[in-house]
Amino acid sequence: MANELSGKTVAVLATDGVEQVELTKPVQALKEAGAQVHVVSPKSGAIQGWNHFDKADEIPVDRVLDQADPAHYAALLLPGGVINPDQLRLEPKAIAFIRHFVEAKKPIAAICHGPWTLIDAGGAKGRKMTSWPSLQADLRNAGADWVDQEVVTDQGLVTSRNPDDIPAFSRKMIEEFREGRHEARTVAAE
Repeated sequence: MANELSGKTVAVLATDGVEQVELTKPVQALKEAGAQVHVVSPKSGAIQGWNHFDKADEIPVDRVLDQADPAHYAALLLPGGVINPDQLRLEPKAIAFIRHFVEAKKPIAAICHGPWTLIDAGGAKGRKMTSWPSLQADLRNAGADWVDQEVVTDQGLVTSRNPDDIPAFSRKMIEEFREGRHEARTVAAE
């Protein structure tokens, strides 16, 4: 189904320290499904990818966060890597960007440490989620129902644990992004 996401534009919010494969493989799947994809970052030019503990390639940035309008995007991908979401959590504009998707009930896919940013954006409370195991307590403390599964889907929110989960993660991400907004979902009150 090469054109499942034809006509949809997806934002990938990331910065230096992103786990490269958690960005590149899902982006490849999105493009193969027909989506237009923009890497959005607080930085211009390129961001530094990582392969666990080692530097990997630089990844070109398509849109600087200051100039990216979240209303332009149908869905959001949040790749992991420890450094990437930790830095994004300190960027009020990044959290506001993510919050737009949460409040608009647009689909979001987050893998590994990517769900960390959802805590700050109000997107974890009341949601069934998974992540890298070290985020378990953080997500539970934020009101999420954390489970240890390859991929978890909860009304347009897709989460996975690690790079080994990317094939299942990408399939569910494409399915949820194709479905679009999940109007039946209510945003949990803070």
